[in-house]
Amino acid sequence: MKFILFTFITAILVLVFNSFLPYWGVMILIAAFAALVGNNGAGAFFAGGLGMALAWLGTSIYISTVSGSQLPENMSSLMGLSSSLGLVAATAILGFLLGALSGLSGSLFRKLLKRQPSNIYGRGSR
Repeated sequence: MKFILFTFITAILVLVFNSFLPYWGVMILIAAFAALVGNNGAGAFFAGGLGMALAWLGTSIYISTVSGSQLPENMSSLMGLSSSLGLVAATAILGFLLGALSGLSGSLFRKLLKRQPSNIYGRGSR
């Protein structure tokens, strides 16, 4: 349940803050949210990645269908791709990688700040 909630809230964060923050600002927000939630490393990695990928995929599809512009086709031909679908897929893959790494960074930051036991061998506890 925590995984699905983290994915959903990550997508909402990206959709809301991506319009006036750069991508790295959104990555910092995702990392901070991952540190607050406290998912394990793999859960934060995949949830952050899926949330940002779904948000970027949906945004790119929405913009290309609503605007009716030839820009996606021109950009995909400039990049050597056969159609604009490849450009949409590349956007989703890049969003996944950025979101996943920021989620993992937040999870590892929380783990770094977690207090470790001082007597790991059990000496002096009697």
